[in-house]
Amino acid sequence: MASTAKIKPVADLNDSPYQVQVLDRALGILDSLSQEGPELGPAELSERLGLHKSTVHRLLMVLERHRLIERGPQNGKYRLGMKLFELGSQAVAQLDLRERAKPYLERVVSLTGETAHICILNGDRMLSIINVESPHTLRSPSTVGQRTPLHCTSVGKTLLAFLPEDEADELLNNCKLTRYTERTLTTRMKLKAEMKLIRRRGYAMDNGEIEEGLRCLGAPVWDYTGKVIAALSIAGPAFRLIEARIPAVSQDVIDAANCLSKELGYTEDLHKPDRWKQGEKK
Repeated sequence: MASTAKIKPVADLNDSPYQVQVLDRALGILDSLSQEGPELGPAELSERLGLHKSTVHRLLMVLERHRLIERGPQNGKYRLGMKLFELGSQAVAQLDLRERAKPYLERVVSLTGETAHICILNGDRMLSIINVESPHTLRSPSTVGQRTPLHCTSVGKTLLAFLPEDEADELLNNCKLTRYTERTLTTRMKLKAEMKLIRRRGYAMDNGEIEEGLRCLGAPVWDYTGKVIAALSIAGPAFRLIEARIPAVSQDVIDAANCLSKELGYTEDLHKPDRWKQGEKK
């Protein structure tokens, strides 16, 4: 019979000493493997942590299922898993991206007068990891930590356009194309056509597609492997980001993203990569 127990929100963990204790014990296993390893068996972990063997066994099963640890095929002992390496690599990459991106965001804000963002793919949405706000009183506010849809944002459409086609198709197939305004693209055919346009001109635009009166421009950020890892964008009210300004402003966004990409080690041909430098505009 299926369990009817509901998963509690994270905030409720403070009200459950047992759940906190389980988490603490699981982290204790990871800590032991990192400091006393590289490989330890269940009995050794039980002795080091002062836990019953059955408790350790249950915790090991959960950690192994989530690839946080792995068991050696020869001796049956446990070591840290590749999932920790993946998480660590992503954390370092994101931290490095935030630190390196900030001067370019500040510069593009000074050039355009609008709030600038860096967003990365997070599941089937975009996650804002850093932004620099516009000096204007009426401006797009900070969005750090906010997740936004792919199909109706400049950052989301940027990633879809410049990802490998099979990855973009998979994301599109799993996305719910919700309509937010009259301008929202809600068919895959229209999005595919938009992606071709984005690749041709080098930037994406959200023209009031997620919020009326908001206009955003985004361009891809590449890493040293040649993979698009983020999108750099600006966002502001449509009455300031008027059509006549789009060519110049979009080039500022493209140049900022290109220079950040070069700093991250990307060496392939970019859209006019030398026109825009940190701290100066030619």
